[in-house]
Amino acid sequence: MNNHFILNNGVEIPSIGYGTWQTPQEKAADCVAYAIEKGYRHIDTAACYENEVGVGKGVRDSGIDRREIFVTSKVWNTHRGYQKTLAAFEKTMNDLALDYLDLYLIHWPASFSQYENWEEINLETWRALIELYRAGKVRAIGVSNFLPSHLAALMQTEIKPMVNQIEFHPGFMQSEVAKYCQSNGITVEAWSPLGTGRVLENAVLKELADKYGKFVAQICIRWCLQNDVIPLPKSVTPKRIVENLDVYDFEISKDDIKLINALPYIGGSGLHPDKVRF
Repeated sequence: MNNHFILNNGVEIPSIGYGTWQTPQEKAADCVAYAIEKGYRHIDTAACYENEVGVGKGVRDSGIDRREIFVTSKVWNTHRGYQKTLAAFEKTMNDLALDYLDLYLIHWPASFSQYENWEEINLETWRALIELYRAGKVRAIGVSNFLPSHLAALMQTEIKPMVNQIEFHPGFMQSEVAKYCQSNGITVEAWSPLGTGRVLENAVLKELADKYGKFVAQICIRWCLQNDVIPLPKSVTPKRIVENLDVYDFEISKDDIKLINALPYIGGSGLHPDKVRF
C-alpha cells in the first residue's frame, strides 16, 4: 500500500497522521518530535487544542526538513467568517512559528440549529481559506465534520474542498458521508480512528487482531486505510505511537473488511454536526 494519498490539487499527503487532540501544550513538543523520529510525516493539530506552540516546536526540533512534514491546523467555531478566519490563521501561524501550513480546515460547520444564515457563514469562512490558498500560505484547504448538506454550497465555489476530516472508526464509519466525499474527489480523514475504549474491547475486533497477529488498534488503522481513509491516531505513549504506524506489513481480507464494516454502533463520540452547541 502506498504511504501517500494524492489530494485533488495534486498535493501528496502521508496516509497516516499523528493526532494531537487532548495532548497538553507542555507535552506536545516532545510527543511530536518523537512521532517524527519514529517515522510520522503528517501532524494534525487545531487552534482549539491549545497546543499549537508545542506542536510547532516539535516539528522544528525534529531536525527533519520542513518540506517532508505535512502539518494541518483548523479554524475554530468562534472565528468563522471571512475576516475572523484570516485573523485566526495569523495567530495559528504565529503560535506554530512555521512559514506555511500544508492543510487548513474549517473545524466544524455552522449549522441550521444555531444560525439562520449558516450557509452564508460557511461560505464566508471558505472564502478566507481560498484566499490563503491562493496566496500560497496553505498548500491545501478543506473542512472537518461537514455533512453533504454543508458541503453542497462549497462544491459550487471555484475551489472545492480537498479534505473532509470526520469521525470514522469501526462501529461508526459514516459511510454516506465518506462515499459522497470520495465520489466528489474529497479525501476523507478519520479523527478518533480507534473510537473509544469500547471499540478496542470489541470481541470481533479482538478475534481479528489475534488472527492477524496484531493489536486491535492496528486493525482499526489498517481498516481505515483499506477503506481509502487517512487515519489520525493519537497517543502520548511511546510504544503505542510506534505501533500505530506499524500497519503496512499486512492486509485485512475483503471478507474481514466487510465484517468490520457491518459492526453495529460502538465507541462513537455522540457529536452530530447539526446538533453540537459549541
